[in-house]
Amino acid sequence: MTLLVCGMLTLAALFYVFYFPLNLRVGPEQTRAAFLRERKEAVYENLRDLNFEYKAGKVPEADYASMKQSLEDEAAAILAEIELLEPQGTSA
Repeated sequence: MTLLVCGMLTLAALFYVFYFPLNLRVGPEQTRAAFLRERKEAVYENLRDLNFEYKAGKVPEADYASMKQSLEDEAAAILAEIELLEPQGTSA
């Protein structure tokens, strides 16, 4: 009896973990430009957080300078790629 209960519990767990419904809800396909806009916002938020932590004294000046430069370089590369992908005047 215990073996049967354990087997049923195992099957139920496997069904729960590996069951894929036939009607999957898939969002709209994301374009490269949309991905870059999201990444740009994330980088800007990271810069704001870094600046706050530096002013709060949590980040040493040497680390702050290198991390800030890295984030600014990444933001510049993202903005340049967005500029290439989107026609003039349609960037958000």
